Amino acid sequence: MTNVQKARLLHRLLRTEIPEFLGYLNELTETVLNEQESLIANWNDPHVSAELWFELAADVQAKMARYPEKLYQKGKVFADELFDGCTARFTAYALNQYVVMQRHRDPHFKPAVELFFK
Repeated sequence: MTNVQKARLLHRLLRTEIPEFLGYLNELTETVLNEQESLIANWNDPHVSAELWFELAADVQAKMARYPEKLYQKGKVFADELFDGCTARFTAYALNQYVVMQRHRDPHFKPAVELFFK
């Protein structure tokens, strides 16, 4: 399964969790974009540059602004916009952080994220 297919399935199976996740995703993009200097100073990911991470955060933020209702309502929009290409790296990271921080309410959400995006 591709990331887009996995995200579509996650949306279909656990749709009630999506608004809370999108709220967290918005918070994360704001944090990344507002704390760039601090993140650059402590950056240690050999697979992704800090500059790319900032671009991905800005891209996700723009898509969330462009499709605020549709990301929740339509699994296709949620998956195609947030889990396609390089953008998936940022949103998959956000999903994993969301469950690690135990922000989810549905007990099925964590195992689904771990199965699909870990």
